[in-house]
Amino acid sequence: MEIKDVEALAELSKLELTEEEKKKILSDMEGILAYIKQIEEVDVPEIDTKYENHNSWREDMVREEKDFSLELIAEQFPDSKDGFVKVKKIL
Repeated sequence: MEIKDVEALAELSKLELTEEEKKKILSDMEGILAYIKQIEEVDVPEIDTKYENHNSWREDMVREEKDFSLELIAEQFPDSKDGFVKVKKIL
């Protein structure tokens, strides 16, 4: 990679770079490419990538019904009137 490559990338991305910024980007890109080359050299033995997918849904079950009513709920609040409950003001 050379400075002209960095300049081409800067032009494509509509960036205005100083000479110092171009040198810094060139250095960063060379480091990235060196790291990629290092990763490519790693010997990976043949790995079985077979993935089995299975259905993990559970059966629907009927649960016992719970008695919820406005009266039952209103009884649990200390301050209620005509089916309405009074709660703290939240801002």
